[in-house]
Parts: sequence; C-alpha cells; structure tokens
Amino acid sequence: MADAKVIPFDDDRSRAGGSPRAARRRSPGRGNGSVSALPGQLDGGLPPEELEEATVAPEDVERGGWDRRIAGGLAFLRRRVTGEYDVDEFGYDKELTDQVLMSVLRPVYEKYFRVEVKGIENIPSDGGALIVSNHSGTLPLDGLMLQVAVHDNHPAGRHLRLLAADLVFMLPVVNELARKAGHTLACAEDAERLLRQGEVVGVMPEGFKGIGKPFGERYKLQRFGRGGFVSTALRAGVPIVPCSIVGAEEIYPMIGNSKTLARLLGTPYFPITPTFPWLGPLGAVPLPTKWTIQFGEPISTDGYPVEAAEDPMLMFNLTDQVREQIQHTLYKLLVQRRSVFF
Repeated sequence: MADAKVIPFDDDRSRAGGSPRAARRRSPGRGNGSVSALPGQLDGGLPPEELEEATVAPEDVERGGWDRRIAGGLAFLRRRVTGEYDVDEFGYDKELTDQVLMSVLRPVYEKYFRVEVKGIENIPSDGGALIVSNHSGTLPLDGLMLQVAVHDNHPAGRHLRLLAADLVFMLPVVNELARKAGHTLACAEDAERLLRQGEVVGVMPEGFKGIGKPFGERYKLQRFGRGGFVSTALRAGVPIVPCSIVGAEEIYPMIGNSKTLARLLGTPYFPITPTFPWLGPLGAVPLPTKWTIQFGEPISTDGYPVEAAEDPMLMFNLTDQVREQIQHTLYKLLVQRRSVFF
C-alpha cells in the first residue's frame, strides 16, 4: 500500500498562482489566506445542525427547556382561572388529566409499582372498545394504574374512560377528581354512549367483591354479575378486550374485615391488614409490589345480530368466555413471576 501524503490545510496558499478549485474556496471578503465554507456548511466545515449543537451551551438548552415549561404552566393556570378549557358532557377534563393527574400518577406507576405492560396492541387504534379487567387490592389503585398504562403506552395515545361505582361519586373531592379524570357512573346507558362515541371504556365486573376479598382468595376471580357489560358491547358493536392485572392483590394484604366499622362508615367493608389500622396513616401506604398488566386478544361482537343483546344464553356464554380468558392469563402470569416485589 502506497504511503499516504499529508496535505496541510493551508497548502492552497503556497501554490503558485493557485488552482481554480482553490480560488473558488477563497472568500472574497477575507483575503487570500481564508477558506470559505462549502455549500451547506458553516465555519470549519460543520453542517448547520452540528454547528448549532456546538455553539449552544448545555446550560442554555436547559434554561430554554425550563422557560418553556414555566410558560406552559402559566398558560395552563391562566386557562384554569379564566375558565377557557373544555370538559365533555360527563365532566371529563382532558387537559387537566394529561398535564396534572397523569403527572401525579406516573411516578407511582413507573417507579413504585414498576408496571410492565403486555399486549397493548390488542386495543384498537380507533373506535370504541370495552376493556374488561379483574379487580383487586383493597383500594382501587389498579383502575388508576390501568388508566396510566393505556394513556402512556398505546401508540395512538388513547384515553381510558373507567366505569366507577356509586360510592366513588358520593365522596367529596374524590367525586370531582374522578369526573375530571374521565370516570363515569357504571351504568349501561353511559357506557354505551361513550362506546358509540368511539371511546375506550374500562369496566371491572367483580366490583367490591373483587377488591374486598380476603388475601387467601387472591387471584381467584369473583362472579362477573349478570353480563351487563357484554350486552352493552353487543349493542354498541365494539370488541371486548380482556385484561389481567398481577401485583395489585398484594399491595394491602387483607387479613380481616370489620363489618361493624364498615356499617358505621357506610362502606362495603373495612379492611384489616398487617399494617392497618395498627400503624395509623403509615399503614395506608401500599406495599411496593411489581405489577404486570396484560391485554388479551379482543373478542369481536360486530358479527352478532341486533337482538343478540337480549339473548341471556349468549350473554352468559360470552361473559364466561371473557372471565375464563382473564383467569387463565392470571395463572400464566403468576407462574412466570419471579417474585412479588421484583
């Protein structure tokens, strides 16, 4: 291989008369010793995008990011004060949910429960869909984590509208936050209207029987009611997406239930756990379990006739199919799980 010849950068100045190529590279305004930039390049041959990165200090970039965040926050507060924001007929505030509520829940979702999501592609990119999930955990944190999972992981950025029990809308503060986050009363009329509007709706048919069951019955699905969610999906003509959540059962191991206190407080149950009520407010902190949320293959309903929604046998069969699919997936995820906390 021949030896490479090194040509100094200023070699064109030592050439007698200069070549036409060197003459083209000389800048008329800089004198004979300067070299102008080639087309598409600036100062020393750097492309424009690299030049911008090289000339902007990191602290300036960070300062600009904070400036934008502050400006966005002030604009958000101005819209809140002046009332220049939109809510739908159910009270759903999309801007508040995206910018505030999701931001509050996201650290719990990502850092505390370290939720792993599988099968998110089974939720359609557009149109209505009914997500049916198991329910557990003494307090309904699984519904909130499910909402974050859909919001942050779906390629189309879809929002989950959860159907909640009456008790949620009877509690002060919780009532308002639930409506702002897109939750609505668990009734067939509201659910069907949302589905026909093309929303993704979530329902947990176990209800209080699911979240209030003893720790010894964890991951054993309770009764799914009379199949009202199947009837709603049939009338709206939307697919049913079974969903299995592992990890929520262990956040508050319920070892007892004080029925007397439950009656006095007007709640379905009063949980007793290894830490609550013995440790007071500290006992209400959930255990940092590792969660997995898996969305199963959707069950199509658009092939059934209109009168199918009134067929009790069909509703029973579809309800049982959804329940069995969720239960089977729960068992499979439990076998694959290495530890409750890792």
